[in-house]
Amino acid sequence: MINITNDLTEAEEILKKGKVIVALTDTLYGILGDALNKKTVERIYQIKGRKKEKPFIILIPSTEFLTLFNIKPSFLEKKLIEKKGITVVLDLKDPEMFAYLHRGTGSIAFRIPDKKNLIQLMENIEKPLVAPSANPEGKPPAKDIKKAVDYFHDEIDLYVDEGKAKNEQPSTILKVKDNKIEIIREGSIKSDKILELLKTSSQFFR
Repeated sequence: MINITNDLTEAEEILKKGKVIVALTDTLYGILGDALNKKTVERIYQIKGRKKEKPFIILIPSTEFLTLFNIKPSFLEKKLIEKKGITVVLDLKDPEMFAYLHRGTGSIAFRIPDKKNLIQLMENIEKPLVAPSANPEGKPPAKDIKKAVDYFHDEIDLYVDEGKAKNEQPSTILKVKDNKIEIIREGSIKSDKILELLKTSSQFFR
């Protein structure tokens, strides 16, 4: 049975139970599940057919949620994560505890989405979410629910239809090393914008 709704709040109980949804993030439709539930994360790997060594990006509603991963970001890392469209890779102090998330890398990529109802959802359920794009590995990301259903059928517990994805570009992934920024993947925020941001905004260096 395929369950479709247009109300993201209906996903709250589904996610609390460790089940999986497809919903619109700030970039693309994604497969979302509780990042703190190992069985849920492994199920999403199976659904996507993703390589086991390739970690997922994790969505958080605020940097306070990083304490769930025993992470205390630097001032620069915190400010970058708070910028919309930017994902920041952070090293873990307890890599063994979160091996199912970092997949041997020792680090996890975090993003705060630019989507109020998704932030509210995570705050309500008090869970960070894994959020890979809604497509089988190697296929184009689903731009709408119809395509997601074509891909996954009843493998997903709930589809949340919020129309066509407006931003088809993924986030830009960064890592801070020795107070220098390494661009791992250039996405919706281009490198010149990041450099401009750092040069023109004194907030990073207060």
